[in-house]
Amino acid sequence: MEFNTEFIKGCSAIGAGLALIAGIGPGVGQGIAAGHAASAVGRNPGAKGDVTSTMLLGQAVAETTGLYGLLVGMILLFVQPLAK
Repeated sequence: MEFNTEFIKGCSAIGAGLALIAGIGPGVGQGIAAGHAASAVGRNPGAKGDVTSTMLLGQAVAETTGLYGLLVGMILLFVQPLAK
């Protein structure tokens, strides 16, 4: 069974677009985390170091989801493993 390369390229582009939607979640989550951290520092300025380090660690972990989505999108756009 032979595949049409244009069809595969089109499906790869659609898949890449869907994969990049994964960047929305980390962006929203990091914004919420930063807002809550700023609120916590406002209530207790003495805990600034602990709050900031915990927030940054959480944001680094959350960002990996967006980076994986970006990686999948780039692979689908530029590698196209089924196209010959």
